[in-house]
Amino acid sequence: MWCAHATFKGRDTRSSPQRDFAFALKYDLPIRQVVAKADGSGDYDTRAWQEWYADKHGVVCVNSGPLDGLSREAAVDQVAALVGAQGLGEKQTTWRLRDWGISRQRYWGTPIPIIHCDDCGPVPVPEKDLPVVLPQDLVPDGSGNPLNKCEGFLKVDCPCCSKPARRETDTMDTFVDSSWYFMRYCDPTKTDAMVGEGAAYWMSGQGAANSFKGMDQYIGGIEHAILHLLYARFWTKVMRDMGLVQVNEPFTKLLTQGMVLNHIYSRRSSKGGKDYFWPHDVEHVLDDSGKIIGAQLKNEADSGDGRLPVGTPIDYEGVGTMSKSKNNGIDPQDLIDRYGADTARLYTMFTAPPEATLEWNDSAVEGSHRFLRRVWNFAFKHHAACQTPQALAGVDLRAEAKALRREMHLVLRQVSYDYERMQYNTVVSGCMKALNALENHAFDGSAGDTAVLQEGLSLLTRMLYPACPHTADQIWQSLCFAQQHGDLLDAPWPEVDENALVQDEVELVLQINGKLRGSVVVPASADKASIEAAALASEAFAKHSEGKAAKKVIVVPGRLVNVVV
Repeated sequence: MWCAHATFKGRDTRSSPQRDFAFALKYDLPIRQVVAKADGSGDYDTRAWQEWYADKHGVVCVNSGPLDGLSREAAVDQVAALVGAQGLGEKQTTWRLRDWGISRQRYWGTPIPIIHCDDCGPVPVPEKDLPVVLPQDLVPDGSGNPLNKCEGFLKVDCPCCSKPARRETDTMDTFVDSSWYFMRYCDPTKTDAMVGEGAAYWMSGQGAANSFKGMDQYIGGIEHAILHLLYARFWTKVMRDMGLVQVNEPFTKLLTQGMVLNHIYSRRSSKGGKDYFWPHDVEHVLDDSGKIIGAQLKNEADSGDGRLPVGTPIDYEGVGTMSKSKNNGIDPQDLIDRYGADTARLYTMFTAPPEATLEWNDSAVEGSHRFLRRVWNFAFKHHAACQTPQALAGVDLRAEAKALRREMHLVLRQVSYDYERMQYNTVVSGCMKALNALENHAFDGSAGDTAVLQEGLSLLTRMLYPACPHTADQIWQSLCFAQQHGDLLDAPWPEVDENALVQDEVELVLQINGKLRGSVVVPASADKASIEAAALASEAFAKHSEGKAAKKVIVVPGRLVNVVV
């Protein structure tokens, strides 16, 4: 094994062990085993890559002379020590940080508090004159920074020599503001300091090495995974070193959300430019198999060549990130006006995991809206049955009601887990499962069924609330839940009732000679002998065994029973 490290046009091209392995195989280079599992398990094979070859833990060096038996980290330190002992080098950490140019030539931003004097040079604005406040009546006209034309802002006396001077008109990079605003939110009314005592309170909770842990959750787009995260960490450490905060790291957990994609349509104009068209003005041209082979206008549209008529051929560029410059974005307000805010929220949460790319689909938005209508209609249908609270305690439940309770609490357990790990698409699918279960149950109006109905609707409403707060709150207020638990916003998150998950009977898959032939229902407490007897007494066995006696019965507890004849 070998590892190459080179720099090409400023990029780090350090290779990985797996790529080195593949390279050696391709060009028939000898591969020598230099790592082995510390516990002695796992055979090293030079013909095929195995994941444990690159494991940072659980492996030790072999065939490496003085490094034999050392872990990866210990081997690195030993190599550094051996090289250093011979005066050939030393272990170093290389930083590639560069100066951060924070000035921006724009009007609206955080002013840079500097005054330029011909005699004194750049002079800081005196603390008593802070903060520098931008004029709010300027109108950018595209001819440059309007601050340069505002005499009332631009002209000022030098704080040092009192001669006429000029105020700095550049404003700071927006990353300067966003690198620490979360600290300010903790105590927003503080007037004599950037960060008040509230930051220590809200950022409390001891982390590693007795340092405050920072924000619990940080969510941002892909640019936040690198640039903003870097700036926020830098700013936090500066504030820590200045004694303003006690936090070493600004964020505890990071979620990088995926990008939203949509179709892109364009056309070259006769003037050489490129026009982009809104998806709602375009229709696809399909071949016999349904594949997109082009596009054309279905509505008249403006272009560099003037107004284009319906049917004008348009270039289809495939799917790409939503962009204002490519006219393929979606205005959330249009969705809200048509379907409501809850549908817009539900669709974006359900279509893909939050960290995955989402391809926009108008028909899928309609599907999310239909689901919410089903929830609303179910609650309306059972409105009368949910006006007077019916307790579960002390009422008898028929088997179907018990099965419904079990399914609802299984869904609740999964949804609660998915909310914790922010897998919102499976949260929504869980709510859909819960609604299906409720719709498929034939409620008979008994006290037991009414209690299960009310509990099920209460669970569904609370599970759906973070995704669809308006719909859920209206349902909650119109039923008996508000008088039981108060406002939905203050209602506790439901807890899984473990007793509801206990089954009196279980259904096991029945196989004859490994082939699915039906099922068999047995008591949940049935032992192996009882399960075997039930399988051999079933109609499915009598039908498919062809009169042959059972040679062997294999029972997989809780799952299946296989009879070999």
